[in-house]
Amino acid sequence: MGRAAARELDAVGCDVVIGGRRESVLQEAADGTSIRCHPVDVAVRDSVNTFFEWALETLGQIDVMINAAGINIKNRSMQEMKPEQWDQVMAVNATGAYNCLQAVLPTMRARKHGLIINVSSVAGKRAIALGGIAYSASKFAMTSLGICVSNEVATDGIRVTNVYPGEVNTPLLEQRPTPVSEEHRRNILQPDDVAKVIRSLVELPAAVHIPEIVVKPLGQQWF
Repeated sequence: MGRAAARELDAVGCDVVIGGRRESVLQEAADGTSIRCHPVDVAVRDSVNTFFEWALETLGQIDVMINAAGINIKNRSMQEMKPEQWDQVMAVNATGAYNCLQAVLPTMRARKHGLIINVSSVAGKRAIALGGIAYSASKFAMTSLGICVSNEVATDGIRVTNVYPGEVNTPLLEQRPTPVSEEHRRNILQPDDVAKVIRSLVELPAAVHIPEIVVKPLGQQWF
């Protein structure tokens, strides 16, 4: 979803930089675009701070920051999950989101302007077995983080939006305990669908704030 959003925004003329752990994936995402990339591990605070220093130097200013890093595990029940797996998921999905917010907010506060989009999950609105114990807990943390920060920084002219995608055809499906069929992949959201939602949020006037938005496949139930 992060890749699709970056390419969508680049296509409409935004100056885009991206970060991730794997250089080959970053280069593939940037191929054929003007997107620039730099390695970052969101779970490591020093790495995040270095990335945002580079991004600020490269761009001059950061108007929009999209938190799209996320992982999951196959052992999703409390019985099967190992403690170190819990730590890993929380470090990326929850602490990673915090690290990025903590790094980008000072310059946004100084300019009294900015938009932060947190790509959470419907598992961050409803605790569901499909996402699993650690993933749901990490996304609930991301949800609360986004809402609390949103309320805090509104007077600074900064908007924070939590996006809650339902099932999306991404490589994260490969971490499902049960393999997903090609038919199922075709019938759920595609990354470009979420990217269009993100673009619509970016294009809103600065005075318009959408705190939360759920986007899901038509066939996925919403309880």
